[in-house]
Amino acid sequence: MKWRVLLVAPLVSILIIQFGMCQEAEPNTKTKADKRPNGKAKVGKGSGKALASKPRVKSTPQTPKAAQTYLTQVVDKGKFQKVGDTLTIQAGDTLEMRCKGNPVQWTVPAYLQEDDEGRLRMIQHERYGTLILANATAADTGEYTCYPLYCEDKDCRKEYVKGVKVFIFFSDPQELFVPSSDYYEVLRLRTNWPTILPCQVTSPLAKVTLHQEFPPMEVKVDGTEISFDNKKGFTIHRPKQYHAGSLYCVASLGNLRQSSTKYMLIYVNYPAAPPTPAVQASSNTVAMGQNLQVTCTVVGEQDVVVDFTWEYPGQKIGRPLYTQDSVQTVQVDGQNRQRSQTVLLVDEIREVDQGTYTCTAQNLVGSRSASTSVKVQSARTTNKPKKL
Repeated sequence: MKWRVLLVAPLVSILIIQFGMCQEAEPNTKTKADKRPNGKAKVGKGSGKALASKPRVKSTPQTPKAAQTYLTQVVDKGKFQKVGDTLTIQAGDTLEMRCKGNPVQWTVPAYLQEDDEGRLRMIQHERYGTLILANATAADTGEYTCYPLYCEDKDCRKEYVKGVKVFIFFSDPQELFVPSSDYYEVLRLRTNWPTILPCQVTSPLAKVTLHQEFPPMEVKVDGTEISFDNKKGFTIHRPKQYHAGSLYCVASLGNLRQSSTKYMLIYVNYPAAPPTPAVQASSNTVAMGQNLQVTCTVVGEQDVVVDFTWEYPGQKIGRPLYTQDSVQTVQVDGQNRQRSQTVLLVDEIREVDQGTYTCTAQNLVGSRSASTSVKVQSARTTNKPKKL
């Protein structure tokens, strides 16, 4: 029995060693992600089998949103502040602004575009554009805009929707109004269009009033009929005939009081729409040798000038134009209206006068045309009595 026990013990040891070697040779397919507290495998990059069992979905790349354009002012070396709708700079100082984007384009007041005396510089950097205005003056007051550019190859265009605007006041203790070389400025008052008196101030703190020269008096500004905006001046929203005349603005700030350029306002009654002419011939069939009259009529707003022009067949042979024009006030649906009329006179009509007669009526807004056709017949011959 002893030798059998001694024989079995080595065999058991050999089997145990071989089993351990097999365990070490077997690959470990589990990852750290599989060993989670709840015993469930995470489906993702660490789970190859889970990904293999699902079809791959091709993802569409999304275009990144364009960065928002904004303005900042350089107030000191390394110090910036975001710019709002308005900004006030002291005259004589240097303005430096940055606009995010590459490339960008700046627009400045017309005065600076024409004559900046080398004080204005625009520099494009890698991520932003810079505008530098040195030795600023009251005349530089106005709107400054930065537009990001969209470029394809060498062609670039402004992205107007993304433009950022700021109105900058260049405050000058000696100049309350933006300087102008004109002593008088003529403005038209249009009945259907607001009129702006551009008396712009250099400081948003200045108090501004509107005055009439003859007779001298202050004009009431109620915010409805006439309103004031320190970025553009006074606006007459619905001009009337009594607004015409010589007006000017007065600004006061502290102990300083100044007057602006004088504005000569001329009232013009602008119609709401182009005229609508109606054309009628005395007869659309005329015997040769008879006279013809073609009437063109426009009924519209009062005090509106209507100009008439004609096109007629006789122009081809140089037949002169003879017309009779008139203007009358008529009642239409209980309202006073203006009837403007022109009559084209054709004496002793001939075969060449056959054709289309066109009348064009025009006012300050536009023009419209109307036409009629005339046929010319040969002169009638006396019928001889028939023989029996």
